[in-house]
Amino acid sequence: MNFYSINLVKAHLINYPCPLNINFLWNYGFLLGIIFFVQIITGVFLASRYTPDVSYAYYSIQHILRELWSGWAFRYMHATGASLVFLLTYLHILRGLNYSYMYLPLSWISGLILFMIFIVTAFVGYVLPWGQMSYWGATVITNLLSSIPVAVIWICGGYTVSDPTIKRFFVLHFILPFIGLCIVFIHIFFLHLHGSTNPLGYDTALKIPFYPNLLSLDVKGFNNVIILFLIQSLFGIIPLSHPDNAIIVNTYVTPSQIVPEWYFLPFYAMLKTVPSKPAGLVIVLLSLQLLFLLAEQRSLTTIIQFKMIFGARDYSVPIIWFMCAFYALL
Repeated sequence: MNFYSINLVKAHLINYPCPLNINFLWNYGFLLGIIFFVQIITGVFLASRYTPDVSYAYYSIQHILRELWSGWAFRYMHATGASLVFLLTYLHILRGLNYSYMYLPLSWISGLILFMIFIVTAFVGYVLPWGQMSYWGATVITNLLSSIPVAVIWICGGYTVSDPTIKRFFVLHFILPFIGLCIVFIHIFFLHLHGSTNPLGYDTALKIPFYPNLLSLDVKGFNNVIILFLIQSLFGIIPLSHPDNAIIVNTYVTPSQIVPEWYFLPFYAMLKTVPSKPAGLVIVLLSLQLLFLLAEQRSLTTIIQFKMIFGARDYSVPIIWFMCAFYALL
């Protein structure tokens, strides 16, 4: 058994064959795993002192920030880590789109399932501080489900966001990261089953072992990201959170504008553009389903034909730059 474990580690962490021509864009998966692990650790510590009750939730956050030893550090590391998780996830998906990663459907679909778990986890976690923006943001999003019979009552535990809601969201926010951790291992299993992609967009026989060649590249990327992570966590150079969320909930006063976290802006823009709530919800779901449909390109021949028809070095490059500009404008 010990020899089997050693051989397994050697096969997947040391001697794992990687394409010779991959670059720093292939760091994002490794970096995402590190930040996700930091999120779980900081989240467990914060959950041990958090009270999921509408009367005490806001004050328990203030207790963590003001009275616990380094509680403020864990809180801000957790908040910054959430932004980094989505930043790295978006870059990871954009890299996959640009370099035809969807020709490995199992890895692509498992990664998108993990992305959807991140979205749900971040949304329910945003409600837990029980600030003004948290409450009204949760109210707006849960009201989108009002067209589905009994959905709001089933999710919120009532007709509005209230005490049962925050208890349910806390349980979901604690459980979903561990479910996501299982999906991470499944994602890595499918990746190692078929092998990594490369900038050419198709398989190549020119391979080198992961250690020490690619590991040194991952460590270099980790150094850059951890510096950004610590500077943002400790000094807050970029104001990521809205000031209204530092105010305790007032159910009788609506904020002048509901401002979600930056990583939800694409979905929020879709919801605000469409006047009908059910139609907006359908469009958001279809935008995610569109990524799943890309996995139907299961033939390398089909992808190469697409590239030849579009007549560019890579048929998806204009699309990727358009998406980058779109996110930047948001």
